[in-house]
Amino acid sequence: MERLDPKFDANGLVTAVVTDVTSGELLMVAHMNAEALDLTRTTGEAHFWSRSRSELWRKGATSGNTLKVAEMRIDCDQDAIWLKVVPAGPACHTGADSCFFRKIASDGALSEG
Repeated sequence: MERLDPKFDANGLVTAVVTDVTSGELLMVAHMNAEALDLTRTTGEAHFWSRSRSELWRKGATSGNTLKVAEMRIDCDQDAIWLKVVPAGPACHTGADSCFFRKIASDGALSEG
């Protein structure tokens, strides 16, 4: 039987894509180190590694907007994680439901929607 064997990058991270388990909406993209991945697996709540703050964080620790993991998947190369979650509030730190709330026009202009 094949086992989980993540291929972490040179910084010890894998990309984590997060979607809403019910709607399928893309909520956010973050990064996980081995500890974040283990904590996510064992607690059922999404944990990530903050590249900007250089620290482990549990989504919603300060905001209350947690991400309960319904299903975890890994891609064929084991270098990217897909979390299907039940969000408790907005996923984005801006208060938007998704971090991907802006559209890019052909001229580079951004608009919400």
